[in-house]
Amino acid sequence: MMTDGERNINMLFEQMGMDGDDAAVEQFIQENQLAQSVQLSDAPFWSDNQRKFLKDEYRADAGWIEIIDELNTRLHKDAMDAQKLAK
Repeated sequence: MMTDGERNINMLFEQMGMDGDDAAVEQFIQENQLAQSVQLSDAPFWSDNQRKFLKDEYRADAGWIEIIDELNTRLHKDAMDAQKLAK
């Protein structure tokens, strides 16, 4: 598990066994937008290990929490934008 240096979303993807390339990260986020009611760790596209990692890190308020929050926000962007338009 990575622990040294400043973390970013690319490193989070690599930590979870995914392609951390900028284009791959952006594509994943665009293709996997979540409804506002779906929690990040409950998204259907995670493996059991990825889901456990996200939940464990979030519960522990561990080193990855800021990056996980960023991913959560970005994966809910469409839902948040739609909610703003509805107001």
